[in-house]
Amino acid sequence: MGSHISYGIPIEDEFFCCCSLPSCSLLPVPCLPVLLIDPFPALILDMARSKKDTMSEYVTLRAADGRSFSAYVARPPGEPIAGLVVIQEVFGVNAHIRSVADGYARDGFLAVAPALFDRIQPGIELGYQGEDMQKAMSLFPKLDMEKSLSDVAAAIEFAASSTGKKVGVVGYCWGGSLAWLAATRLHPAVAVGYYGGQIGNYAAENPSAPVMLHFGRQDTHIPAEVVAKVHDAHPEVEIYWYDAGHGFNCDARASYNPAAAKEARQRTLAFLMKHLA
Repeated sequence: MGSHISYGIPIEDEFFCCCSLPSCSLLPVPCLPVLLIDPFPALILDMARSKKDTMSEYVTLRAADGRSFSAYVARPPGEPIAGLVVIQEVFGVNAHIRSVADGYARDGFLAVAPALFDRIQPGIELGYQGEDMQKAMSLFPKLDMEKSLSDVAAAIEFAASSTGKKVGVVGYCWGGSLAWLAATRLHPAVAVGYYGGQIGNYAAENPSAPVMLHFGRQDTHIPAEVVAKVHDAHPEVEIYWYDAGHGFNCDARASYNPAAAKEARQRTLAFLMKHLA
């Protein structure tokens, strides 16, 4: 079975009301009931406009094994340049990951952030301290790389069908490792990974797309030898180091490094434009 998406349209009976969704209050007009019909693209269930007039929504996707999960979609104000799958950290599709997707939508991409925790528990959004950090660490061992990759594949398919254009992937932390595996096992047009700690375990796999990787020299979670495995096996892969720690791109973390984040994003955006535009 291929990946699958749900489509909502207003009709006169057998309604599904989006007021059951917690974000329904974002809608500028009263909620209209809709019927979920397969297998068309999902209509907007909840929306919010950014300052630059991007549009966000949640859609329901279905992976090849039949499991359904949600995805946050940020649409650009005009015709998308391409699709871009934004792969979460181990904290869910939280405010930070949504802001990353929104940022790439403002750059012209249709950005899709699949909720990979939905297989464990739907709606998980965590912060970076205290109990949220502890919960993230407790959830991490429950994650299945193969199933998560299947969900990423469904998100790539959605982005491709929604735009009719190329699709890239960009991932952070755990998502950085998945971005590498997407490049070796799926077929995105380009892949970018930030501080993916498990990449070394899959260094022998051959990417079928151009890859860029970002790491922090002060990252105590990822030894330089791990990155060296990738460099030695794939010298063509663009690898950049920054005077920063793990999670340096995330402005909600104590390890946030504005200078490193800015430089890495500039490189990432240029790389995406080169291979997607």
